[in-house]
Amino acid sequence: MTSDARMELWLEESDLPSLSADEVLIRIEGAPVNPADVLQLVGPADLSTLRPTGTSDRPRLTAVIPPERLSAVAGRIDQIQATGNEGAGTVVSAGAHAQHLLGRVVAARDRMYARFRVAKASECMILPLGSTALQGAAASINPLTALGMVETMRREGHHALVHTAAASNVGQMLNRVCIADGIPLVNIVRSSAQAELLKALGAIHVLDSTQPGFRQALEHSIDQTGATLAFDALGGGSMAGQILVAMEAVQSRRATSWTRYGARRLKQVYVYGVLDRSPKVIEGNVGTAWSIGGWLMSWYMESIGSDAAERLRERVGAELTTTFASHFGSQLSLEQALQVESVLSFSRNQTGGKALLVPASGRS
Repeated sequence: MTSDARMELWLEESDLPSLSADEVLIRIEGAPVNPADVLQLVGPADLSTLRPTGTSDRPRLTAVIPPERLSAVAGRIDQIQATGNEGAGTVVSAGAHAQHLLGRVVAARDRMYARFRVAKASECMILPLGSTALQGAAASINPLTALGMVETMRREGHHALVHTAAASNVGQMLNRVCIADGIPLVNIVRSSAQAELLKALGAIHVLDSTQPGFRQALEHSIDQTGATLAFDALGGGSMAGQILVAMEAVQSRRATSWTRYGARRLKQVYVYGVLDRSPKVIEGNVGTAWSIGGWLMSWYMESIGSDAAERLRERVGAELTTTFASHFGSQLSLEQALQVESVLSFSRNQTGGKALLVPASGRS
């Protein structure tokens, strides 16, 4: 993001640093494009103004940032930021204290849209022997997000979950986790095709928010499951409010005595995505025992301590090709990713259309 209100994307070449004793050099073979990556890449830019300004060998993209959106990225103005929230690859060099990782496939976080990445050995998730980088490319964010939601539920005394944008990769993983662990889950989607996809995966409570009678169906499913906790990937609009209203109606019916303050049981919605950037609307009877707040997987993992976090990571590794398997709509080199059509495709947030960058496939 530049001071003259432009967003610029390009590939930068740099020399690899020498490795310290506890560092490894990863040849990156797979890095997914997640919604958070899209937000970092294009931010508030007006994508209708996206234009190529480089060459096929040195691709570069530029777009205009509307003046009213500049304040949202004030801290990024004229700063170069490496991107790529997660990925996986093969350790091709290792420091003296990290030789045990040489040749292993590992997953890592941050600055993964690159052909090589230096990382501390302690920051790497060692994938099971026989795993490929493509299988582990999305092992860091979505699996731990799904497990973090379940961990939050248990630690905060809830017994069932509601999840929006539930046909996403993380939604499908959460569905599989909840089936395996016997946790009631209400899945909210935005099309009949997404609903059928989840039902085919064994989901019991699947609601299409675009259908007539959605609010009544939502209340019925919450009544069936007893859910008092929701994770909202939309962020804006009225969905969080609709969930709270339905929870309040169910809890009020279950109350043994009436009070003007509403049901005593806390109803919690955590917002963890920004698929809808409109204002959050909370209206209707939600009682007084309710809360809405933000939730971020990486900060949550830090908050639960190293032992609990490692327990969740071990489960990811053990179920990498089953519960936490990821599927991608396309594979692109770094050069291909910096095409107008690619960036526009990234930004659509379409179910089943997630792209996987394969940096090692590009020019050396």
